[in-house]
Amino acid sequence: MLSFFKKIINKTQSTEAVIEVAHAGSEKKPESGGPRIYTRPEHNISRSQINKNALKVLYRLKSEGYDAYLVGGCVRDLLLGREPKDFDVATNASPEQVKQTFRNCRIVGRRFRLAHVIFGRDMIEVATFRGAGDDAKSAPKADQEGRLLRDNNYGTIAEDAVRRDFTVNALYYNIKDFSIVDYVGGMDDHKAGVIRLIGEPELRYREDPVRMIRLVRFAVKLGFTVNPACEKPIFELAELLANIPSARLQDEALKLFLSGYAVQT
Repeated sequence: MLSFFKKIINKTQSTEAVIEVAHAGSEKKPESGGPRIYTRPEHNISRSQINKNALKVLYRLKSEGYDAYLVGGCVRDLLLGREPKDFDVATNASPEQVKQTFRNCRIVGRRFRLAHVIFGRDMIEVATFRGAGDDAKSAPKADQEGRLLRDNNYGTIAEDAVRRDFTVNALYYNIKDFSIVDYVGGMDDHKAGVIRLIGEPELRYREDPVRMIRLVRFAVKLGFTVNPACEKPIFELAELLANIPSARLQDEALKLFLSGYAVQT
């Protein structure tokens, strides 16, 4: 698996010049550390494209006084004109508050709890905003496999955004005014067709080496190019994948081959 992954990465080297040009125009940052807000006329997402049960969750949380956003792959795919596989919601409501709001809800997870709102065979995952917590003030800790550990604490939407993996996966659709909220330059990268990690690439790979595989998979799936700064550390850190449980590597390999883009990958 490790040698196979290195072969995949080698194929991206010939695109570095293209990547640099594409990313040159994607450095626009929000002023004063705040988000860039894209109003409804500035994007192509319509409520008619959103799963009806996801809309129910968003509107119900909003009516209860909570903030609620679509986030992640569903927003990314809708912007590309694709039908999302899943619709995920991020909110400032705690899992317990979500459960109190929906009778058809169950809480899952130990280290970081999630709320699953069930509608027959359909499930909408609701996650509370994640925060930096104590790990922002202390030295990073690593597990026995060399992966850096971060505490899972609740926080603000801004903190939640910077904890996500790629900029294009950190866009929030606000049901209140149908805008897109962008803290990390994800819309610029989306328009430029660039996959870029949020934060320092080496640190993010050490937190979870599987991100190296996800980087390649998303680049191929979306037809995007890889930001050079995110590609470079892979050659030194690819060996960390040897410590990932085989079951998880198998799952990622299946995603590579069964996503409909196996030949390109």
